[in-house]
Amino acid sequence: MSYPYLQKTLTARVYDVARETPLDAMPNLSRRLGAQILLKREDLQPVFSFKLRGAYNKIVNLSAAQRERGVIAASAGNHAQGVALAAAQLGIRAVIVMPQTTPRIKVEAVRALGAKAILHGDSYDDACEHSEQLMQKHGYTFIHPFDDPDVIAGQGTVAMELLRQHPDPLDAVFICCGGGGLLAGMATYIKALRPEIKVIGVEPDDAPSMQQALEKNRRVKLAQVGIFADGAAVRQAGKETYRLARQYVDEMLLVSTDEICAAIKDIFDDTRVMAEPAGALGVAGLKKYLEQHDIQGGRYAAVLSGANINFDRLRHVTERAELGEHREALFAATIPERPGSFRKFCDAIGKRGITEFNYRYADSRDAHVFVGVQLSGGREEADSLLDDLQAKGYPIVDLSDNEMAKVHLRHMVGGHASEVGEEIVFRFEFPERPGALIRFLTHMGQNWNISLFHYRNHGAAYGRVLVGMQVPKGEKPRLKQFLKELGYAHWEETDNPVYQLFLGPA
Repeated sequence: MSYPYLQKTLTARVYDVARETPLDAMPNLSRRLGAQILLKREDLQPVFSFKLRGAYNKIVNLSAAQRERGVIAASAGNHAQGVALAAAQLGIRAVIVMPQTTPRIKVEAVRALGAKAILHGDSYDDACEHSEQLMQKHGYTFIHPFDDPDVIAGQGTVAMELLRQHPDPLDAVFICCGGGGLLAGMATYIKALRPEIKVIGVEPDDAPSMQQALEKNRRVKLAQVGIFADGAAVRQAGKETYRLARQYVDEMLLVSTDEICAAIKDIFDDTRVMAEPAGALGVAGLKKYLEQHDIQGGRYAAVLSGANINFDRLRHVTERAELGEHREALFAATIPERPGSFRKFCDAIGKRGITEFNYRYADSRDAHVFVGVQLSGGREEADSLLDDLQAKGYPIVDLSDNEMAKVHLRHMVGGHASEVGEEIVFRFEFPERPGALIRFLTHMGQNWNISLFHYRNHGAAYGRVLVGMQVPKGEKPRLKQFLKELGYAHWEETDNPVYQLFLGPA
């Protein structure tokens, strides 16, 4: 098999700006999983991410004429900083188009490196489209974040270091995937020199662009992508990265938000570094792979690809980490509305730690309880407790995987609204930028009465809102058209047990 990228990676010009990062042991996670776990520390790069490797290798290989025209890139974070640093090192003018939702800390970091930051649109796609317009107008050279041979070869130097640092047997390497630049670059190098090592890509389960492409044998464009692991939120894998992944990647894994948060905690426990969500994908995938295959022993490596996390997001991470590790379960139960029944229910839970308890009177016969329970026996203990409570006659629902419960209910002052009729409930995601919430409310209020509203800032590029609206049956088609025109990602939750038990009409 021919490996044309091998020479490109071996000769990549990255070390004018990049550092050779260590391959560190994860002793705590290794003990828990019963295997040797190693972590490639790309968070230790000058811009706290691997992205400057590919960006510099691309820019340093530009012709004199291309350098003279300056470079442009579209990015919400890590690629932007990589391009800005590379351009500054080489004395080249750089323009970075960033979504208006980009956190100020990232915008200021780009400007501090000497690049011009232009804020445009609400998403990467908006910023990318505007950067292409500016490229046509001013003649800039576009620096793609992943779908470029020089960028791919630059990212491949992560694998070059990893194999040199660990010449002993290695069972598998777990690599995060957004557009696929890092995955393609590392996979081509690993398979050229150590084909026995499995290369496994890891994506968020709400942004599976590469997984879907490999499964369907063609590149697909996702209708929408999740917002939590924003560094990997890519709607379509690159053309070249997809081609390389088909040849050299053994498997793709998908992980949930909770599993990513648990991996962030695992990385912190072993390194005292707070990884960004996309940066923790490798560890999340590694853990899931060993659990799925019931593996004990062996040596495995994961790439910590970045640590550019917004401080405001940490509270969301900590809330979800325990659920991701199955150290907490959320339940909704119905108990009799009579003296002593609350105490009896607590006795049924036993001496387990309680993370939260919300009690709400339903009617003269029943009350509803929303409870968080600490677990030491993982998913099996949660299932056993659920069975035990049901056997004792309690109607109970496991809400540990219910997004409405985790994002909204546990932070709401709830209660039934008996006189509210024709209520429909939706979860929304809208761009987190000045004026977005007011615009959202204004548009909703002009059409139907808002009967329920919950918003909480999560320190992310998108806000999460729970809305109840009173919509007469005859206006359902108009509502459908309105939601289409609004253009925000949304999910109807009227039939969700969380709404039925705690918020809907009694």
